[in-house]
This record gives sequence, C-alpha cells and structure tokens, in this order.
Amino acid sequence: MGLISGILMGTIFGIALMAGWLHMMRYRSSKRTAKAVDIKLLGSLNRDDLKKICGDNFPEWISFPVFEQVKWLNKQLSKLWPFIAEAGTLVIKETVEPLLEDYRPPGITSLKFSKLSLGTVAPKIEGIRVQSLKKGQIIMDIDFRWGGDPSIILGVEAALVASIPIQLKDLQVFTVVRVIFQLAEEIPCISAVVVALLSEPKPRIDYTLKAVGGSLTAIPGLSDMIDDTVNSIVTDMLQWPHRIVVPIGGIPVDTSELELKPQGKLIVTVVKANDLKNMEMIGKSDPYVIVYIRPVFKVKSKVVENNLNPVWNQTFELIAEDKETQFLTVEVLDKDIGQDKRLGIAKLPLIDLEPEVAKEVELRLLPSLDMLKIKDKKDRGTVTVKALYHRFNEEEQLAALEEEKRILEERKKLKAAGAIGSTMDALDGAVGLVGSGIGAGVGLVGTGIGAGVGVVGSGLGAGAGMVGSGFGAVGSGLSKAGKFMGRTITGQSGNSKKSGTSTPVNSAQENGGAKPR
Repeated sequence: MGLISGILMGTIFGIALMAGWLHMMRYRSSKRTAKAVDIKLLGSLNRDDLKKICGDNFPEWISFPVFEQVKWLNKQLSKLWPFIAEAGTLVIKETVEPLLEDYRPPGITSLKFSKLSLGTVAPKIEGIRVQSLKKGQIIMDIDFRWGGDPSIILGVEAALVASIPIQLKDLQVFTVVRVIFQLAEEIPCISAVVVALLSEPKPRIDYTLKAVGGSLTAIPGLSDMIDDTVNSIVTDMLQWPHRIVVPIGGIPVDTSELELKPQGKLIVTVVKANDLKNMEMIGKSDPYVIVYIRPVFKVKSKVVENNLNPVWNQTFELIAEDKETQFLTVEVLDKDIGQDKRLGIAKLPLIDLEPEVAKEVELRLLPSLDMLKIKDKKDRGTVTVKALYHRFNEEEQLAALEEEKRILEERKKLKAAGAIGSTMDALDGAVGLVGSGIGAGVGLVGTGIGAGVGVVGSGLGAGAGMVGSGFGAVGSGLSKAGKFMGRTITGQSGNSKKSGTSTPVNSAQENGGAKPR
C-alpha cells in the first residue's frame, strides 16, 4: 500500500512540476513578445514624439543611436573638474570680459565680472557622435549638459546709478558642441581644432538674476538687457556657422579653409509698418527700424514722428555668412527720452530667399523672439520689407571680408571717441558694407592717421559719410591661439577681441509670421 501511494504521489508531483515549468515558459514568452512590441513601437518614434514624451532634456542617443554613451569620460571629467574649473575661470574672465564690453547694451556703462567661480559640479556628456564628412577632418558632436553650482556676480553700472552686483543663479546649459579636428601628417597629427555650438537643437542657457544688496528695478529693463547681451554673445560668436578656430602645435598652418567667409549680401528695403502699438500716454509713438543679420552690424532708419503707420522706404546692405542658417532681424522701436521702447520684432530666414530674386514680405511683429517669456501676446502690427540676396563671387567675397573687418574697427574707434556707447549701437542711415557708401549708404572710411576719430557728416544722398581719421597704433601682439569666427584673436593692448549667429530656422509664427506678398 505504501509503495502504491508513493508511486501515485511521485507521479502527481512530476506532472505538477512539468505543468508549472510549461506555464512559466509561456509567461516568459508572452513577456518577451510584449517587450519586443514595445521596443518596436519605441523605435518607430521620431524626435518630435520623444520630445512630447520626455521633454527637452532627453539624451540624444535615445532618438539617434549614433550618439554613443561615454560613462567612462564622465567619470574622468568628474575627477579632473577641480583643475579644469580653475583654469577655465581664468580663461573665461580673460576672454569673456572684453566680449561683455563689446556687446554691452547702450543703457549700461560698465559690465564686468565681480566674482567668477565654476563651482564643484562637473558637466555631463550625454553622448558623442563621430563623423568623417570631409577628407582630412574628424567631426565630433558632443551632447553637453551642465547644471552646476557656479558663483557668478556681475558688476553693472549705468548713468547716475552706482555699481549694482548682479548674481547669476541656477545656471543650466544644454547644447550640442561641434568639434572639428583638422588632421596633419606631422606629430601631434592635428593642425587645428574648430569649436562651435550647433544651431539645432538650439542652445539653451537658463539662469535667474538676483541683485546683491540692491534692486533690479534700479536700472529699468536690466534683466532684459543682460538676457539680450548673453544671447547676442552666444549666437554671434559661437553658434554655427560662427566658430572658434584654434591652431594646434608650434608649426604655422593655413587655417583659411576653416575660417568663416562672407557668402553674399542682402539688399533690404524697409518699406513701411502698419497698426503699431502706441507706447505714448499723449500723442503717438515715434517709430524707427533697426535691421541686422549680426548684432554687431546693426543699422537704423530715420524716425517718423507721431505715426503708427509709418513709411520709411530706406534701403540697407548687409553681409551674410551662411544663407542656410542666418536670418534678417527687423526691430521696430519708439524713439523716446532715455531708453527707447520696443514696439515689435520679427525675423526673415535667408533660406527663404532665392538668389538674385527680389521678394516683398509682410512680417508680423512679436513682442520678443522668445515668446515663452512673454505674457503680453497682443498683436503688435506688421512691417513690410523687400529683400534681394546676392551671392558673392570669389573676388567679392575677399573684398567683403576686408570691409567687414574694417567696419568692426571703425565701430571700435567710434566707441572709443564716445560717438557711440557700444559696438552694438545701430548706426544712422543705410550702411553699404560693400562699396563706397556714397548715395543711399553710409561710408565708413578709416584713414589710419593720428590717434583720434573724426565723424564727418557729408549728407550725401540719404545717408552720411563717416570718416574716421585714426587707427593710431594698434598693438600687433601675439595670437591667443584662436580665431573667433575664423578671424585671428590678436593681443590688442593686452585684450582679446572677437568678431562674428546663427539660429535654427523655425516655424513661420516664430519667424515673425513672414507672409509672401
């Protein structure tokens, strides 16, 4: 009896064990099938779908497997960060302070670092993509994220206002850095390095401003001024197609192929504006227009007094370095006592223009190009412009490059003489960057004699002739192993100077609502 019961119990146990194993295998198979379906669905998502799910902070390698994770590099970066931060602090203070002075807005008389420390938190590299798009070059795109703990205090001074310490808190940086290595046959096998920020995805620099022992309201519009200054420096100096070219090694190398060169010129006529917002308590606004492709080459129109539907019909010529990524910015302001008020701003992507074909467009004015920070989204009216893009030949390209350098120097001379408050100030009249500037344009002519600056208004045509009578002695200095926008950084009186934005081409609404007419 015991034998029979033992055989029966063993048989039942064996059958139960086999049934359990079969159930487990079926369960695992169904889980694997469900996971494979999920992975397939995830693989079918595009960049926009992932942004909706993850937001803007998802790592690039999730949607683009060509971005490889580099955990080992982040570990080494964390160990090296104390030394990198110390060296980086010195480099930033030496190179960025002159830029703050060059890009300083007109309402501020001085903008310098009072305190600068990069903190103890190292940046994180989410992924790296390596490409070889051109023979003799290696291109590396680095997905760079930094939410550090830097200590940055700016000393801000304005007319009739004592210095106000402004602290930049909660600094966060999100961008993709493009590094191009120019290869060489001699050790160290790299002759130059090019560094730039890709325009897509658009670089993000987030921070909050806090006055230390004072109030931000002491200088009206201070927050907007600092935001505009930071944005101008990033977009006009580092954002692709602009770049820094750094020669490597002691052997002189030709980096002309890596430098950014003018591609063409934009002939733009500001025709009129309609239904502008009135900023005056009594009477109407006195509007004028500032147009530019690069912030350092701003020019402005005449002022039409007491009119919300002004007509200008003024023509300007501007140099373009990259038609694919750059755009024309049109800003309408109200001339006022003290600081002028913005009536609206719009942009026209140059990629929308066909070479040698004139195009008239009506741009919808926006309170700001970054509408996420704007609460007042009421209609600001429209501005009508005519634009014609001309592509340079090789001879015109070289001439435009020299003209661009000369005008930058002229602006610096005018600033030194007190004729303008900042190199970012817009000049009156239409500026012809290529040509004599006689007629409808402004001729900026530097004679290189003496140490002063002469500003002579000739009143030719609709513009003015500005004749600068002195470069004085410009210190040749040593190259600081770099070229901003492909132009050499020279030690001029011991200070680094820069020249040379590009932003991604967005939707028509973000572009100021450009409508072909």
